[in-house]
Amino acid sequence: MAKYTREQRQRAVELYVKYECCAADVIRELGYPSREALRMWHRDWLDEQGTGVSSQRGERYARYTEEQKRASVWTII
Repeated sequence: MAKYTREQRQRAVELYVKYECCAADVIRELGYPSREALRMWHRDWLDEQGTGVSSQRGERYARYTEEQKRASVWTII
């Protein structure tokens, strides 16, 4: 699965809106993403416009807290 930057996703969504929600035209022009991904990005964009909170989709989360990392290092030493 390819990762796209926020700017790439934003450009795709802007074109999607410009082309009146025609995914085929956006994909033809940019070469990415899939129809489903484009629709998902558009939904996220609409949610962001409505709530003012940006989507966390695609961002990595920390598996371990800083405390857990520190405790792990001290047990090894």
